[in-house]
Amino acid sequence: MPGEPGAPPEPSNHVLVVDDDAGVRFTLRETLRSLPGVTVEVAEDGEAALRMLAARPYELVITDLRMPRMDGLELVKRLQGLPQTPRVIVVTAHGSERFAVEAMKAGAYDYFRKPFDVDELLAVVSRALEAVRLRDENERLAGELNLSRSLVFASEAMRRLAQLVQRAGSRDVTVLITGESGTGKERVAEALVRASPRAKGPYLRFNCAALTEELAEAELFGHSKGAFTGANRVRQGLFREADGGTLLLDEVGELAPPLQAKLLRVLQEGEVRPVGEDRPVKVDVRIIAATHRDLRRRAAEGAFREDLYYRLNVVQLRVPPLRERPEDIPVLARMFLDRFSDRFHTGPLKVPEGFFEKLRALPWPGNVRELENTLESLVALSSEGELDLGLLPVPDAPAPGAGEGGAPAAASAGGGEPRDDMAGAGLKERVEAYERGLILDALRIAGGNRSEAARRLGIGRATLHDKLRKYGLDGAPDDGA
Repeated sequence: MPGEPGAPPEPSNHVLVVDDDAGVRFTLRETLRSLPGVTVEVAEDGEAALRMLAARPYELVITDLRMPRMDGLELVKRLQGLPQTPRVIVVTAHGSERFAVEAMKAGAYDYFRKPFDVDELLAVVSRALEAVRLRDENERLAGELNLSRSLVFASEAMRRLAQLVQRAGSRDVTVLITGESGTGKERVAEALVRASPRAKGPYLRFNCAALTEELAEAELFGHSKGAFTGANRVRQGLFREADGGTLLLDEVGELAPPLQAKLLRVLQEGEVRPVGEDRPVKVDVRIIAATHRDLRRRAAEGAFREDLYYRLNVVQLRVPPLRERPEDIPVLARMFLDRFSDRFHTGPLKVPEGFFEKLRALPWPGNVRELENTLESLVALSSEGELDLGLLPVPDAPAPGAGEGGAPAAASAGGGEPRDDMAGAGLKERVEAYERGLILDALRIAGGNRSEAARRLGIGRATLHDKLRKYGLDGAPDDGA
């Protein structure tokens, strides 16, 4: 029941009343408080209202039309540019209905006249709040459907994220996706693109940590022929290739300072200057940035441009780590088990009792990526159609190989150091499980190319063949001679 410990809070509609008359503000606030689930705040003019709206979202704004500094019509127009646009009701004096009609054309939902009738006021406000509720419900359902095409989830935290993705995706604003490594930031970016008016345009991705500064500059902004050694032809660059569409800048926190300045120019001016050219080129690109870094802190430390941070952080979407949404672990695990049992042709696998509870109890510093890699190894090492719980990571320590930012533990179920949780097994079994896991990891990283896997393992191809036969892995894919 509401009010009991652990009970969810009652839904609340936040209403902002904007009027330069203190008496009208008081009357409207007290009248609207009679509606269930409504909280009311007030502002004396349009400029004050915009400051309050910048600090928190409101479902409904009720504004007078005639006010000093910024009138109600200008406020209605400014509200349409917000990432989360509230419903707006305007208040007009008797005989000034034409101003209300103009406000409706600018985006207002409805209007009522001064002096107002209380019943009429409450009816108009109730209709507006019901419209907000229906809009949010449709947005939530559409968002869940959209995000579920990229990510599997069951948690309320991810449902809320799905709604925000749908809302932000439909508006042509710059989005900063934050979250630890392995949480699925790139999948969230894909959902943003699907919800975008640019969905049919090009969608390109660039990892800002993957190339040196010089190569990254040429890759992003393009270059003329002969601009530097090896520039044998003109290259458009990703910004021009993405014109009319979207560009994802992954790990944007790793971008070199000179490139940060050039990126800021793109965001401010909508133009790029290719390497070796004097004239800028206009581009129309929506930028989505993603990072596992705390950009605000890096900006304070001088490692990231503060002005660029604010340009990127128009809308921020945080992808919660797996430890904050443990209810997602079982549904993700079932998906990965189905995927890998099909890939490795193991047939249906018997899941031990308490398996999903054990998964939920683990910290998963590498998040969804670590969970995926762990289950891949578990399925690959399954014996007689059953998963071995003894190969799970140790609960009180990060899985082997998980580094800063939650790097995946690719060998958590077989590679890495021999594990204490196999202490019940003999030395021979432990060594063989370790070696088998290393071989499977090498094959996966090499894309099934056995020659490349053997090179990574530091053994000959013939030796690798012998070990594949020894561990019953003869059927492992062989994509290379």
